[in-house]
Parts: sequence; structure tokens; C-alpha cells
Amino acid sequence: MMIRIAAVAVLAFAAALPAQAQNIPDVENTDKDFEATYGVLPGFMKVYPKTAISGAWSLTKGLNYSPDKALEPKVKALINLAVAAQIPFQYCTWIETRLAKRHGASEEEIAEAVAQARLYPPLEHRTRVC
Repeated sequence: MMIRIAAVAVLAFAAALPAQAQNIPDVENTDKDFEATYGVLPGFMKVYPKTAISGAWSLTKGLNYSPDKALEPKVKALINLAVAAQIPFQYCTWIETRLAKRHGASEEEIAEAVAQARLYPPLEHRTRVC
């Protein structure tokens, strides 16, 4: 069962790749594009392997910002924020809050996304399964 789920996840992930991912930009252009998209260039981007960063960014950008996706970027940012807040991971919470705002999310929508995630405590704190 787990192998089937993993196989479906891999296929879905591969299907999400944009056709233009084959034209991967160089590292300098990747950094510029990342900063233009997110409004910041985090330190981890500078230490990420140079042979992988452009491909990883093309994949991320295609999945999050391609216009032919079913969910709009604001919704994706709110989902990502809820997940980051649930983990909790401070940097991702900060960047996803920033992205949600850049895509038009209100303070109320941001607060609701985080509150919604808190309805489901981390697995180690659950007393029952949904």
C-alpha cells in the first residue's frame, strides 16, 4: 500500500513539472529570479549545491507559480504557511507569511490558515486518530 502511495506521489510530482523545466537557468539568474519572486534571497540559497539549485528552483517555481495550476499562488502560500506553522518551522512560517501577503492574503486569512492548522496537533500530541 505504501509503495502504491509513493508511486502515485512520484507520478503526480513529475506531472507537475513545467515543460520549460528543461531550459534550466544558470545560478546567477536563478538567484535573481528567486529574489524577484520571494522578495528576499535567503542564506541557504547561497550554500545550496550549484549543480542542483537551478533545477530545484525551476521545479518549485513551476509547481507554485505556473498559471495552469488548479490552485492560485495565494491559496498555495496559505497552505504552505499552515504546514510550516504546524511543524513548526520559524523560517518557513516567516517566508510563507510574506508570500501570502505578496499574493493578496489579508491578515485575517493568514491568522485563519494558522488557526486551521492548529486543529490537528502534531502526531506525537494526538490522543486519537481522525
